[in-house]
Amino acid sequence: MRFVIVTGMSGAGKGTALNTLEDAGYFCVDNLPIQLIKRFAEIAYDEQIQVDNVAIGVDIRSGRALSQLNSCLADLKKCGFPYEILFIECSDATLVKRYKETRRNHPLSTRDGRIIDGIKKERELIGFLKEEADYIIDTSSLLVRELKKELDKIFVSNMEYGNFIITVMSFGFKYGIPRDSDLVFDVRFLPNPYYDLELRPLTGNDEPVQKYVMNCDEAYTFLDKFDDMLQFLIPNYIKEGKNQLVISIGCTGGKHRSVTIANNVYTRLSKSPYTVRIVHRDIAKDAIVKQQ
Repeated sequence: MRFVIVTGMSGAGKGTALNTLEDAGYFCVDNLPIQLIKRFAEIAYDEQIQVDNVAIGVDIRSGRALSQLNSCLADLKKCGFPYEILFIECSDATLVKRYKETRRNHPLSTRDGRIIDGIKKERELIGFLKEEADYIIDTSSLLVRELKKELDKIFVSNMEYGNFIITVMSFGFKYGIPRDSDLVFDVRFLPNPYYDLELRPLTGNDEPVQKYVMNCDEAYTFLDKFDDMLQFLIPNYIKEGKNQLVISIGCTGGKHRSVTIANNVYTRLSKSPYTVRIVHRDIAKDAIVKQQ
C-alpha cells in the first residue's frame, strides 16, 4: 500500500493532484486534522480494512496544528507506517497571477490584501515539508494535463521520478531567443526544407520534413553529442539546487529544422526519470505573418 501526503503551496495544484489520485483509485481525504493522521494511518494499514492506496491533503489550513506535523510524521516512522510526501511547488509570479485571475485572496494575505505577503509567509511555514518531500512537482509552467501525466508516472505506473523539469523548446531566431532559456542551440547548419516548395508549408511535425532534415550524418552526430552533454550537465544542475531546465533549439523561422530536432531531443529525454515537456513556440507564426 502507498500512503501519500499531498502538500505544497496554495494555488499550486494540490486539489488537482488529489482529484487525480482519487481517479486512479486512491482513497483520498483532504485537510485531515493533524491530530488524526496517526489514527488514520493505523486504520489504513489494518489488513482487515483492505485499502490499497491512500492520499491525504495537508497544508496551511491546519493552522497552528501544522507545527505538530513533524512529531506526527516521526510517530508514523516509529510505528512502521511508511509514507511518501508529494510537494506541489509553484513560482511566486505564477501564484500571484493565478490568484488575480480567480479574484481570490491568499489564505495568509495581510489585511491590505497583498497576495505576495501571504505567499512568503506560507513558504516559511511549510518549508520543512519541502525539505522532507520525496517528490517535488513545480507547476509554474505545467498544464493541468501535464501535471496529471506526471502524477500518473509516479503513483500509478510506479516509474522513477527525478524531481527535475526539462522543457525542450523550438523557436525561430527571427522572432527572438526565448527569454527563459537556459541552453540555446542553433541548428541552422542542417538542410533547410524551406527551399523545397513542397515541404515549405509543412512543419517539423510532418514526416516528409523530418526525413529531409535527418537525411544527413550531422543531424545524428549533433543528437549524440547533445545526449552526452546533458548526461553531464543535468546531475550537476540538480546538485546546485536547480529544478528546471529550458533547452531552446532554434532555426530561422522555428518551423522546420528546430521543430524536427526538438522532437528528437524530447523523444530521447522522455526515457529519463525527469519530467520532460515539448513546446514549439513559433511553429505557426509564419502562417500568421503571411495572412496579415
